[in-house]
Amino acid sequence: MTKKKLNIGLVGAGFMGRTHSNAFRQVGQFFGGEYEPVLKAIATRNAKGAADFAANWGYESSESDWRKLIERKDIDLIDIASPNDTHAEIAIAAAEAGKMVMCEKPLGRNAAEAEKMVAAVEAAGVANMVWYNYRRVPAVTLAKQMIDEGRLGRIFHYRAKFLQDWTISADVPQGGMGTWRLDASVAGSGVTGDLLAHCIDTALWLNGGIDSVTAATETFVKQRSHAVSGKVEEVKIDDASAFLARFENGSLATFEATRYARGHKALYTLEINGEKGSIAWDLHDLHRLQFFDHGDDGHLRGWRSIHITDGDHPYMSHWWVPGLQIGYEHSFIHQAADFLGGLASGTPAAPTFRDALRTDYVTDAVLASARSGRWEAVKG
Repeated sequence: MTKKKLNIGLVGAGFMGRTHSNAFRQVGQFFGGEYEPVLKAIATRNAKGAADFAANWGYESSESDWRKLIERKDIDLIDIASPNDTHAEIAIAAAEAGKMVMCEKPLGRNAAEAEKMVAAVEAAGVANMVWYNYRRVPAVTLAKQMIDEGRLGRIFHYRAKFLQDWTISADVPQGGMGTWRLDASVAGSGVTGDLLAHCIDTALWLNGGIDSVTAATETFVKQRSHAVSGKVEEVKIDDASAFLARFENGSLATFEATRYARGHKALYTLEINGEKGSIAWDLHDLHRLQFFDHGDDGHLRGWRSIHITDGDHPYMSHWWVPGLQIGYEHSFIHQAADFLGGLASGTPAAPTFRDALRTDYVTDAVLASARSGRWEAVKG
C-alpha cells in the first residue's frame, strides 16, 4: 500500500525539538499506518543552528524564520516545539494557512491565549494535538484502562507531585535560550504551567474534571540577572506551587511542584485511591504500575508491581519481547502514532487543543487562588 506523505515543518531546535523529531523518525518503523511523516523543514532563529539540526536529524531543509514554513506549500503540519510565548502566534498563523498543528505544552501562557488558539484551529477545521506525552507512557495508559473498567471503584483521592532542583542557586539567570522558563514574559508562569500542567493533564484524563482549587505559590529567589540584558530583574514566575482540588466526581486531590527539592531531577509520581483498590506510578520507574486490589484474598492482599512489557499491555506489542522495557522517548513516538492514526480514522486523538485548554483553565485558577487566598472555581 502506498503511504500518504505528511510533510512536517518543525519550529524549535531544543530539547523538545529533538524528542518530536525522534518520534516522527521512529513511528513508521514500529507502528506502520497510512501516513509516512517526512521531515521536510526545521525553523529556528539561528540559521546555522537550524542547518546543523536539519543535517543531524535528517530534515530536507532549514529556515531561520518560522513564517517561511507556513508560507511553504510543501508543508502539511506545523509542529511547535519553541518557547511558550511563541505558541499562540505560530499556531494561529498555521491554522489560518490551513496547516495541521501540533504544539508543545502548555498550550498557551494563560487560558485567554489558549482560547484564541482553540478558536483558530476549530475555525480552520485542521487536525491539532498538544504533546502531553505522559498519557502515552504504557503504565499510565494501563491505569486509565483499569479505572475505566471500574477496578478502583469510586475514587476518593488523587495525589501528584513533580519535583526538580535545578534553579536553587541564585546565580542561575532568567531569560535566554537555556533559562527562558524563569522569565514570566516568555513562560507565562513557573512550575504551575510547566510541571503541574503535566500532572493536571494526566489527572483530568484519568479522573475527570476539576471543579475548584485552593493554592499557594512561592518565589524563593526574588531577583535574578537576565541572560540577555545582563540586568538584575524581579523574578515573576513561581518556584513552587501546591494546591488542593475538588474533582467533579467528588474526590479530593493534592498537587505539588517545585524546582527547589534538592536531590530530585524529575520526580513525577501519582497515586489514586478508590473504594476497591489503589494504583501508583513513578516516572523514575516508568515501566511499572503499582496496584492494590482489595478484592484479593486477605492472606494474599498487598501491593503488586505490574511490569509493563507484555504484548497485551498498551503499545507494547509494537516493541520488543516481554520482559524488555522501553523509556521516556517512546511516549512521544506513541503520541505521534496516535495522531497519525487519528488522521487515518477521522477520529481526532487526544489531547486536542480544546482538551489542553482545560488544563490552562486549571492553572489559571491555581494562580488566581494563590493571589486571592481563596478557593477558586475552574472555568469549564
